[in-house]
Amino acid sequence: MTSFNLILPELNDFITSMGGAKQKSLIIAMFTITAMISRPFSGKLSDTIGRKKVMYIGIGVAIIVLLLYPLFASVGLFLFLRLMHGFSAGFLPTGATALVTDILPIEKRGVGMGIWGVFISLGFGGQALGSIIRIEFGMTSLFIIAAFFAVISGILIILLKETLPNPVKFRWSLLKITWQDVFEPSVIPAAVVMFLAASSTGIVLVLTPDMSGFFDIQNKGWFLGFYAFSTIFIRLFASGLSDKIGRRKTLIFGLSLMSISMTLVALSTEWKSYTFAAIMFGVSTGISSPTLMAWTADLSHKNRRGVGAGTLFIALEFGIMFGSGSTMFTYDNTPGSIPSAFCIGIIMAIIGVFYLIWHLNYRHSKT
Repeated sequence: MTSFNLILPELNDFITSMGGAKQKSLIIAMFTITAMISRPFSGKLSDTIGRKKVMYIGIGVAIIVLLLYPLFASVGLFLFLRLMHGFSAGFLPTGATALVTDILPIEKRGVGMGIWGVFISLGFGGQALGSIIRIEFGMTSLFIIAAFFAVISGILIILLKETLPNPVKFRWSLLKITWQDVFEPSVIPAAVVMFLAASSTGIVLVLTPDMSGFFDIQNKGWFLGFYAFSTIFIRLFASGLSDKIGRRKTLIFGLSLMSISMTLVALSTEWKSYTFAAIMFGVSTGISSPTLMAWTADLSHKNRRGVGAGTLFIALEFGIMFGSGSTMFTYDNTPGSIPSAFCIGIIMAIIGVFYLIWHLNYRHSKT
């Protein structure tokens, strides 16, 4: 996760230096498109050839692409690399989440996913270091350091035990995808909520690097650094909440806080209110994300956990793509357009709250 996120705060300026200021929203959108497309393949392969092999594919692609970034000096080629980088995000988290689900006891899934989420957030917090590294060592070094983190991750995977019983050898016929391989119907409720929540993340990823500049904050990862810190902190104390009161009640609370945090970001006028909004956003996602993963694990069939995880991540990519893509129509690179851009996130979070209330009252679920 550090490898994926370390470079993000500086990519807006990187593409602007190549004359692509109007294509900022595509930095996230292109990445998520291929991540989403690859999910059915990674989910199926995770359930057939093994969790670890799928993770290795993601790591390998990430290392290659990160080392190629400094060699591409045009907007078109850079966006092509963003497409390729998305494949790594489509494979690594899918295999890893299925592996984690395999080893967690049912009664401790909320706590376990909370711990899992803490380390995801630590990696996400790498964005706070991206600007510091770029300022001290340059953009090329930033890409190389991100690749180095991916190499370390690949080495650590060796220490993991494969959890898929009786994995098969890879054969090309496994890449033939049917509708059953695309998504797991049983996890649709969690996927709907993930899409709605992830829309806010897409907006945040595109706009906060620029907003830091508007508030004269040199570190473009300022918002995301405080977000990561607060989401880690809240997970340490609230990771078991959904095991006690249920997944849906916990998500109602989390998405309510998300709508508030989006409102606070939209209304921020200086760095203090902006920082407080980042902390609130971290609290909301720290409650929601592990709960969604635990709910997905509850709903998934035992022999389709890879596909179930893939379904959740497809929803994640759709949400991020929707949120980041919406900024093409709401954001014109000026501070005055910020509130209208974040209104989309507010609306999507509120829709999520109402959906969960309806689902809790009118639909049976495992939790």
